[in-house]
Amino acid sequence: MPDERATTKPVSSTDVRQDSVEDEIYARHQKVYPREVHGIFRNLRVLGVVTLLGLFYGVAWLPWDGRQAVLFDLPARKFYVFGLTFWPQDFFFFAWLLVIAALSLFFFTALAGRLWCGYACPQTVWTEAFLWIERKVEGTRNQQMKRDKGPMSASKFRVKAAKHFLWIAFSLFTGFTFVGYFTPIRELAVSAANFSLGPWETFWVFFYGFATYGNAGWMREQVCIYMCPYARFQSAMFDKDTLVIAYDEARGEPRGSRKRGIDYRKAGLGDCIDCTLCVQVCPTGIDIRDGLQYQCIGCAACIDACDDVMEKMDYPKGLIRYTTEHAMAGTRTQVVRPRTIMYIILLTVLSIGLIYAISQRMPLELDILRDRNILFRETAEGMVENVYTLKVINMDEQTRVYRLSVAGLEGLELMMAEQRVEVEPGEVLNLPVSVRVDPVVLERAANEIEFTLSAEDDPGLSRTQTARFLGPVFSR
Repeated sequence: MPDERATTKPVSSTDVRQDSVEDEIYARHQKVYPREVHGIFRNLRVLGVVTLLGLFYGVAWLPWDGRQAVLFDLPARKFYVFGLTFWPQDFFFFAWLLVIAALSLFFFTALAGRLWCGYACPQTVWTEAFLWIERKVEGTRNQQMKRDKGPMSASKFRVKAAKHFLWIAFSLFTGFTFVGYFTPIRELAVSAANFSLGPWETFWVFFYGFATYGNAGWMREQVCIYMCPYARFQSAMFDKDTLVIAYDEARGEPRGSRKRGIDYRKAGLGDCIDCTLCVQVCPTGIDIRDGLQYQCIGCAACIDACDDVMEKMDYPKGLIRYTTEHAMAGTRTQVVRPRTIMYIILLTVLSIGLIYAISQRMPLELDILRDRNILFRETAEGMVENVYTLKVINMDEQTRVYRLSVAGLEGLELMMAEQRVEVEPGEVLNLPVSVRVDPVVLERAANEIEFTLSAEDDPGLSRTQTARFLGPVFSR
């Protein structure tokens, strides 16, 4: 028999480290069972969930002047937002709004950390709703863990099936509501009841429902940890005056269990009793006592859990609390600082500018396209003529009659059978026109002229656009 000792390769410390790294990278995901917690921050989180979900599911059903209050009608290229109607030409307003939203996110992050993630992010909101359904069906954290570790049985299958049925029903209703913002939701409901949904409506209801079911039901904290880019670059917006959730290590360490009422200071212990409740309630499964981590979404569940324990132990609350690095180090926190001032100024200017631009926007667009095939032509009467195509867009909700005029050169004539133009709501009218002038008045080869389009019933509704008039130049 060969000597096994001679063929066995010694295991080096490098191999051990490499194996441990591979085990950590490829380790199977362990489900997080967040424990239910009660407290002021939990109440605020529930309030946020109820408010945001209520708005999402409720606003789609609100009527407004005989139509849906918020409706993005893509086939008609109309976007209704309560009393306002936007068109594709108004897309820059949406871009403007996105800039304000991004700066708001940066501002609140610099001020109060991941406030958005913990209370208003759609992933957090829908995950909270799915967790609530799971607890109602499967019970407490310990009951869920015990059931998952046990073998499959009729009781376990019944409970799991009930939970997933409710999850899927809630997800499909979410997808239905989402599509209801693009197709009138009342019409969509009638079609769904009659099983006559169109192919695109059906696809998006199931697609968005599947995304909700997968993200909030199965992936949960993995979306926040691995998929969300915000967790990766948030540290660039943090400074030592940013409000974050932190564990007071100086007060809590050394941690250890003890009985209530004993003099734990004599035993050399800190305030932390090592109950691990702060870990059990965390929706991402981290231990806040290890310091600030990018996986922390700032939900403050650990604060509620720790404060409850501190109250039962008759210790001061705040072992885990909202604080800043400066406050933890005993120095003064500066809420008003150059970064926050800059964000406030930018947000104020952009918000006022957006409101003013929307209030002053004109539901009329006029674009002028010059005929590029011919620079100019001479008529039998010796006049110089240029040809244009005017694109008139009526972004109003009613039919408008406009009058067209042209100016800029002496004796300029607009050659049209009728200078009155009727345009239907939302219509894009291509209007070919020609302009003539006596070449004697031309001082240069390219001359600037102005087309003016004005509504007959509303003189304030008017657009003026410039164009080039080309012609020969006679020496004088």
